[in-house]
Amino acid sequence: MGAGVIKSGDEGGGRRRRRRSRRNAPMSEINVTPFVDVMLVLLIIFMVAAPLSVVGVPVELPETSANALPTDQEEPLTVTITAEGGLLIQNTETAEDELVSKLQAIAAERESDRIFLRADGSNAWNRVAQVMGALNAAGFNNIGLVTDIGGPTLTDQDG
Repeated sequence: MGAGVIKSGDEGGGRRRRRRSRRNAPMSEINVTPFVDVMLVLLIIFMVAAPLSVVGVPVELPETSANALPTDQEEPLTVTITAEGGLLIQNTETAEDELVSKLQAIAAERESDRIFLRADGSNAWNRVAQVMGALNAAGFNNIGLVTDIGGPTLTDQDG
């Protein structure tokens, strides 16, 4: 039960200094594989979900050569006149006699007075003008008519 003292000059029985081998060196690289896996899953989720979030009522819009309007921060409010003459606020069917009162309630909650009017091309202009008058009566003074791009222009000439 004796304790021994090791001298620094001992050749045989002393502690040896070990050099750190290359295998035990700390890893200084970032593993990117989990990050890429997560990003690919998110990409797939958004690719599948994006087409489902499109608001759509089947309407044949007239084609014009007008440029698109700039968008606001709020979600755009849309009124649609279907081919059968029905009225929709966003995707909700609305009776003609309730249109102004519902739009006034919506206008009270919104900051912007911009509204978009989508009308099927088979509607008479008289019907479109009546709905535009109702939109104006409800407090929406900034009315944008929604059309498809690529239509004829007034300056198109043959030859």
